[in-house]
Amino acid sequence: MIKINSAVIVEGNYDKIRLSKIVDANIIATGGFRIFRDEKMRLLIRTLAKKTGIIILTDSDRAGFVIRNHIKSFVSEGEIKNVYIPDIRGKERRKDKPSKEGLLGVEGMPCDLLFDLLMQADKEEIKGAQEISYTEFYSDGYAGGKNSRAMRNMLCCEIGLPERLSCKELLRLINSLISREEYLEISSRIKSGNEKKIIKNY
Repeated sequence: MIKINSAVIVEGNYDKIRLSKIVDANIIATGGFRIFRDEKMRLLIRTLAKKTGIIILTDSDRAGFVIRNHIKSFVSEGEIKNVYIPDIRGKERRKDKPSKEGLLGVEGMPCDLLFDLLMQADKEEIKGAQEISYTEFYSDGYAGGKNSRAMRNMLCCEIGLPERLSCKELLRLINSLISREEYLEISSRIKSGNEKKIIKNY
């Protein structure tokens, strides 16, 4: 079990139960969309964000991103660390059928994976000459081009991130999670080995 000073914000109680097996931290469940009408919960999250900072760990489906963006609307950016689970298809054991988008939520993630993701949240961002600039990101074909979205999806898959990320979010995470060398290696593999496949499928 790891000790995390920041509060961790998840969607539901099953997510909270899952995380409590690996994390010693304040874990707050939003109750799904309940957070939109619960002013006391929003006040609690704002207070925790100012005192300890928060880690947002919602599902990678549309609902998870709506909740994440709502929290970001009332908490200052500098008080938030975003952790994203990868797009993994499947069904949680307690459910009769998969979710609408067919993706596993936080409660369905392996504990080892959640552990690694939360450890990464505390890594110092890569700065200076090591940082991948937007210009480089653009020239590599991940932004502004006809097939850029498809290439970003491949990049997300390689790194283990959800495909729903915007260009800005993806670039920020790349500069936080992997080195320049790793980015160049993955990018080269995508462009040389999979470019035709990407264009054909999208």
